[in-house]
Amino acid sequence: MNARVRTRSVWWADWLESLWYGRHPASLALVPFSWLFRGVTAARRRAYTSGLLTITHADVPVIVVGNLTVGGSGKTPLVIWLAGYLKSLGLNPGIVARGYGGRASTWPQQVRPDSDPAVVGDEAIVIARRTRCPVAVDPARGAAVAALVEHYKVDVVISDDGLQHYGLARDIEIAVVDGVRRLGNGRLLPAGPLREPPSRLREVDFVVTNGIAGRGEFSMKYVPVNPINVVDRRQALDFSDLQSTQVHAVAGIGNPERFFSMLKNKGLKLIPHPFPDHHRFRAEDLRFDDDLPILMTEKDAVKCEQFGITRCWAVPVTAELPEVFAQRLQQLLMRGDNGQEAA
Repeated sequence: MNARVRTRSVWWADWLESLWYGRHPASLALVPFSWLFRGVTAARRRAYTSGLLTITHADVPVIVVGNLTVGGSGKTPLVIWLAGYLKSLGLNPGIVARGYGGRASTWPQQVRPDSDPAVVGDEAIVIARRTRCPVAVDPARGAAVAALVEHYKVDVVISDDGLQHYGLARDIEIAVVDGVRRLGNGRLLPAGPLREPPSRLREVDFVVTNGIAGRGEFSMKYVPVNPINVVDRRQALDFSDLQSTQVHAVAGIGNPERFFSMLKNKGLKLIPHPFPDHHRFRAEDLRFDDDLPILMTEKDAVKCEQFGITRCWAVPVTAELPEVFAQRLQQLLMRGDNGQEAA
C-alpha cells in the first residue's frame, strides 16, 4: 500500500469513527437508511424464527461470542479464554469462525497454526495457535460446525462472531462491548455502528465489557504478554527492555487506540501507526527510517511473518474474567439450556 492509498484508508476510518462515535452531522442525514437496514435485518430474523429459512442444529452445545457493532470489540481474547476454561472442565472444545479476509476457493477450511492467512483469515490462525483446539472457518457457520463434529471428537463449539448469524442454533450467547466506545451513537448502519438495536443486549446470556462494565455486565481485562519475535517465535522480550527507547506500534484492528493505550500503560514510548481493520500488510508498510523495534498485534503479525523482518514483535494478549462469570457459564453448560437457539 503506497502512502497515498494508506492515507486515504486512514482518513476513511477516522471519518467513520467521527460519524459513528462522535457528533458528526451526517449521521442524522443517514437515519432513514438506518430504518431501512433495521427493517431488513428484522425481516431476516423473522424468516429464521418462522421456519422460512433453515436453522442448523449442532449435535453439541454451541456458544456464540459476538457483538452489535461493526469492527473489533475484543472478541478473540475472550474466545481463547473460553477454550482454555472449557478444557479445564474436561471438555473438548472446537472453534468456528467466518474466516474474514480469507479467500479460499472452497469452504469449510480446517485451520492449523501454519495455515495461510490469505486463505483462512488472520484471526482464525491466532486462535488455532493459542488454543491448540480444532478450528474451522466458513462464512456459513453451520457448515464449519458440521466439519468439526465430523472430523474431531468435540463436545462443545465456540463460534467466534456470529451473533447475527441466525442460521446456526446456539445454546449460549455472549455479547462483547467496547468499554470506551460502547455502542457509539446508538444508531444502526449506516448512520451508526450497530448491526442490531441496543435492545438485543437484553436477550443474550452474558454481556462482557472490554473495560469498565456497566450494570449487569461482566468486566474483561486485557493483560499483555511479553513480545514474541515475529520471525522466530522462540525469542521473547521483556517490556522493561523496551522502556529505554521509542518503539513503532502497528495496529490494523477495529480500535487501534486500544492497543496503543495498552502499550503506553506498560511504560513504552510509542510512534503509533494505525491501519484499517484486517489490513493486508505489505513489507513497505513496515519500512521505517530507523532501526527501532516494531510492536504489533498477534493478528497483524500473522500476516507479516512472510516478510522476514526480525525487528517485528507480536504482543500476545490474555483475557482475565471474574470468577462469577466462569461459575455462571458452567451452570448454563451443565443445565443444558437451549433457550437461545435462534431467537
